[in-house]
Amino acid sequence: MKSLHIILAVFLVALFSACGPTLRPFTQELYEEYGWTENELQKIQFYLSKDIVLRRQINKGSTEIISGEVKVIDGKEVEQIIIREGTPGVFLFSPKTNRLAVSFDDGSDERFLMFGPNPKVSNRYVLLGSEWDRRSGKVSYEGQAYWVDAEDAYATLLIDLKKINKTKVKSTTASGRRID
Repeated sequence: MKSLHIILAVFLVALFSACGPTLRPFTQELYEEYGWTENELQKIQFYLSKDIVLRRQINKGSTEIISGEVKVIDGKEVEQIIIREGTPGVFLFSPKTNRLAVSFDDGSDERFLMFGPNPKVSNRYVLLGSEWDRRSGKVSYEGQAYWVDAEDAYATLLIDLKKINKTKVKSTTASGRRID
């Protein structure tokens, strides 16, 4: 009887794992292999591999809160925006080669983070910032400067590779017509 329960449990695990998404890191190699255009990238559902916490100090007299919550840290008012692991995101644009602007917030197309390949982690597309040190990094979000913890530099874009492999894109180019 016990072995029947084990067999049933193994079967259920196999059944449910076959139905779920196959999330894999989005890498430069995948990007090049598939040769996705910006239009095709807009049809791909991206996901976040780990939590990202954005923080910025609110100046005295400043009351503009973008989309986060206000906390008091070390006696300072700080706005904090949390983007959770597994949050779905969409590609918005590519400002230059190997850079993707991805939005995880429905509120505005100005709420995006930049990702790019990092050779230190197998060319996975990870969070990019303008300044990094051992403790934190500076990123831009809705035109404001925010700080993230240094480990957020390894937050990776994920894609459902199983779903992408099922998607076939048929592309043709019109040759034009001339008047006889």
